[in-house]
Amino acid sequence: MSTKVYPYPWLDTTAAAEYLGGLKPSTLERWRCCGGGPAFHKFGSRVFYRQEDLDTFIEAARRRTTGDVEA
Repeated sequence: MSTKVYPYPWLDTTAAAEYLGGLKPSTLERWRCCGGGPAFHKFGSRVFYRQEDLDTFIEAARRRTTGDVEA
């Protein structure tokens, strides 16, 4: 998880991808269409993520072994 503190509670797709460990923004775009990604907000054509929602997504992906299944 990123230790960078953003000045606003809303992160655009590029900042959210960076926050999630340097993912490509296209990964978040694909997740928005297909599901499986973090919660997001859409205002018109603009998409934003809250750091709180990204942290929740990160915690939900936590596993102890490769055999762990999603809750």
